Amino acid sequence: MIMPFLFGTVGAPISTPKKPGGSVGAIQQLASLDLRALELGWVQSVRVSQETCTAIKNEAALSNVAISVHAPYFINLNATAEEWPNSRKRLMDAAHYGNLAGATDIIFHPGSYFKMTPGEVLTIAIPRLRSCVDELRTAGNNVTLRPETMGKNAMLGSIEDVLEMSKAVAGVEPCIDFAHLHARAGDGSMNTLAEWLDVLNIYETFLGSDALGRLHIHMSGIEYSDKGEKNHLPLVESDFDLNALFNALYQKGCAGRILCESPAMEEDALLMQAKWSEWFR
Repeated sequence: MIMPFLFGTVGAPISTPKKPGGSVGAIQQLASLDLRALELGWVQSVRVSQETCTAIKNEAALSNVAISVHAPYFINLNATAEEWPNSRKRLMDAAHYGNLAGATDIIFHPGSYFKMTPGEVLTIAIPRLRSCVDELRTAGNNVTLRPETMGKNAMLGSIEDVLEMSKAVAGVEPCIDFAHLHARAGDGSMNTLAEWLDVLNIYETFLGSDALGRLHIHMSGIEYSDKGEKNHLPLVESDFDLNALFNALYQKGCAGRILCESPAMEEDALLMQAKWSEWFR
């Protein structure tokens, strides 16, 4: 049976050999583990040559591994007018070189509220995103830009935030980090079947049932306080109820990619893949 989700890691697996190493080695290692997705971790900056991008694209095609990119952390859709051009360049560079490397999706942290209301921030963020997508499409670049749900409640990135952006701009869809949503609540909630079904139903209402078939998910264990996320954890060290989440995804007929951000990396990716396969026995 073809599995509805591809599993993999954000960044190279810990077990990636030193040779050939790099992203090509990461792709080969994932394929050897029967994991079929890699999110390139360009989180500090985008410093990659066209030659390297071509090598990544070719190896991914050969190994049947789907590629996405995590853009630099230092992107803020709510940046000041003076700071926005630098944020925009980071996002656009990730999209340009990611496309050359065969990536279909560009994940990024959308920024901070800076003590503004979500509504006020979205009036700034949405036109900026629309301009980015327009430029990419003019250049023939069809990547999907994916603002990620964030784990701290002071950050732009609630489920409502990313859905509003996605509904407003074609070519933008969320990256849902369910561990972040659990941590963002800060009180142990957002961790039950009913709560995850509510999230997926809201997602479907905003973007349509087809969008549930192309989800891009980040997952890990997580430590949090009443202010939200503190650290990512291995799944076994976290209170996150993975079975409840997978039950909800199964009930809603979801599909797409699940990328592991746990410190355990491929170990937890394999654990998630095994748990997900249990729903299809």
